[in-house]
Amino acid sequence: METSTTSLKEKPVHEIRLGSIKAAIWKNSTEQGTRFNATFERIYKDGEQWKSTSSFGREDLLALAKVADHAHSWIHEQKQQGGEAGERKSSTEK
Repeated sequence: METSTTSLKEKPVHEIRLGSIKAAIWKNSTEQGTRFNATFERIYKDGEQWKSTSSFGREDLLALAKVADHAHSWIHEQKQQGGEAGERKSSTEK
């Protein structure tokens, strides 16, 4: 049986969460070296289902800024360590 690479879901190298706000940090290997990108989402419950959105209300913005600050710091640390530490297991901050 052949497995398509598009069917395999990539996982972020690191995640940061503060309340309902979450950052996922992704590692990208390029010809210029390793680069990290971050995506942000707000997690909420709709009935019995958990959902996420990239829309943030006024009350979310301070937490979003703090999560973005933590993401920036983590990426900066990886750059100083040569980027290979991004391979380690993800952790969550609360």
